[in-house]
Amino acid sequence: MAGGATTAERGERQQDSSGPPRLPGLLGRLGPRRLRTVVVLALALLVVGGGALWVLYGSRWTRVERVSVSGTDVLAPAQVREAADVPVGEPLVSVDMDAIESRLLRKLPRIDSVEVTRSWPHEIGLKVIERTPVLIVESAGKGGKYVEVDAKGVRFARVSVAPNGVPALQLTLSGTGSQAASLRRFGSDRLVREAVRVAGDLPSTVARAVKTVKVRSYDSVSLELGDGRTVEWGSGERGGAKARALTALMKAAPGARHFDVSVPTAPASSGS
Repeated sequence: MAGGATTAERGERQQDSSGPPRLPGLLGRLGPRRLRTVVVLALALLVVGGGALWVLYGSRWTRVERVSVSGTDVLAPAQVREAADVPVGEPLVSVDMDAIESRLLRKLPRIDSVEVTRSWPHEIGLKVIERTPVLIVESAGKGGKYVEVDAKGVRFARVSVAPNGVPALQLTLSGTGSQAASLRRFGSDRLVREAVRVAGDLPSTVARAVKTVKVRSYDSVSLELGDGRTVEWGSGERGGAKARALTALMKAAPGARHFDVSVPTAPASSGS
């Protein structure tokens, strides 16, 4: 019969429909044995992954038990631990390291930087770098007689006793004339940074002898040494040239009492 299926074709269709269902795509090409292998591996990965999550978050094997502190000089390790407020007993993996760093920098201004690390399986490490004072400023406020200033010009701590070998900063700023204009233009914080800049450029032999750094304006910074000698430095600009000029001048005139390197190409000395 035209257009009708033959008996053989109908039998073939019945045979195909009675066989096992065909799996689509990749699974169909793997075959039963390989398919079982894939399923077993997938289950194994789920078990391993679940076990790892339990070890990290649910087990007591990886919880915070200790907080170590290194790098402190003035600060006590107990102060650092208290300010850090590390969640002891919590899973080590879930500790917020950035939050610990922020708390330390906020609560302890003496800390310049801190590195917070995990040490498996039970420890958080706090590696501290403290600020170092390069100048001190007398303070009339409560909490300490002196304020320490670091190399960035940051006033970071009040102390009752001046640290040895750290020069005192005197801001002798007048409310009139050119000094008042300098104060209005630059502000006291900028003038403090200029003093720090000068202290950092001093020759090492002079730096050890400096007793006081005086700032009258941006262009007028002077030094008083422990033996009574004085140095007119000028502004903080061209610090390297001024340091070299001062070193040469002190060698050439060892008995002089006053040195002027505010113009480093024309240094001068006076007194005896």
